[in-house]
Amino acid sequence: MYDVIIVGLGCAGYTAAIYTARYKLSTLIVGGEEGGTGMAAAEVGDWPGEIHTTGPDLMQKFKEHALSFEEVEHKNARVEKVEKTDSGFRATFQSGETAEAKAVILATGTKHRKLGVPGEKEFSGKGVTYCATCDAYFYKGKNVAVVGGGDSAVEGAAIAAQVANKVYLIHRRNEFRASPYWVDRVKARDNVEFVLENAVVEILGNTVVTGVRLEKEFNGSDAIDLQGVFIEIGADADTLLAEQLHCELDDRGHVKVDAGMRTSTEGVFAAGDLSSGSNHFAQFTTAAGEGSIAANSLFHYLEG
Repeated sequence: MYDVIIVGLGCAGYTAAIYTARYKLSTLIVGGEEGGTGMAAAEVGDWPGEIHTTGPDLMQKFKEHALSFEEVEHKNARVEKVEKTDSGFRATFQSGETAEAKAVILATGTKHRKLGVPGEKEFSGKGVTYCATCDAYFYKGKNVAVVGGGDSAVEGAAIAAQVANKVYLIHRRNEFRASPYWVDRVKARDNVEFVLENAVVEILGNTVVTGVRLEKEFNGSDAIDLQGVFIEIGADADTLLAEQLHCELDDRGHVKVDAGMRTSTEGVFAAGDLSSGSNHFAQFTTAAGEGSIAANSLFHYLEG
């Protein structure tokens, strides 16, 4: 029986573990993917004290810090179910193993949105990917498309342009939602072409991706020949475990929390991109702040 199980190996989860350990609470931090969405950040320029760093480097430091405490046990395993018990909570892993704790912090983050077009599922991992900054290196010298208009899409296009021969940035609107910093970076690249007010309606290929079909013609054709498609159209909160625990969601599908990161289910706290906290501002800084607050609230909950 642990004092707390933290589900999620990202910024919020590791920060929460650092604080629960400092409160001398026995802690199991568990998740299927180390680093979470932080691993997709090729450049991080807004973490205080680090003028230039990367998401993977930052997440490695978070992990090392959390595991420097003897109170913290780290486990790489996908959590399939969390349920209430008479003495607290039980987490069941994909392997069938279980662990129990007096309280839970959910820091499961988000999952990538899908386009939902023909060819997307068939060519996933065969030219279709959901993280341009993670996978751009594998398309060196090739022609690729990035689909989306937010920070992840425009940043991904800037990163891909460093190695790809040609990058098509496809966005259904005429303007980007991304920060001006990344828009300026992309506009400065001469191998990025904007395909605006258009959409991908089909991903083409045989054994691997060979192109995309567009909703409207572009340069005289409704198809573009490509070797890779990076889909960066946002993400949805991964609320599977929260829903199992009957945690209330807000109107945007995130776990509703109060100022102390408490959910509507007693003994369950949520932090990071999963939660409704921090005005839905998904940043390393806000995730870390929420993780620390969740740990503090959990400590007082167990003391009470």
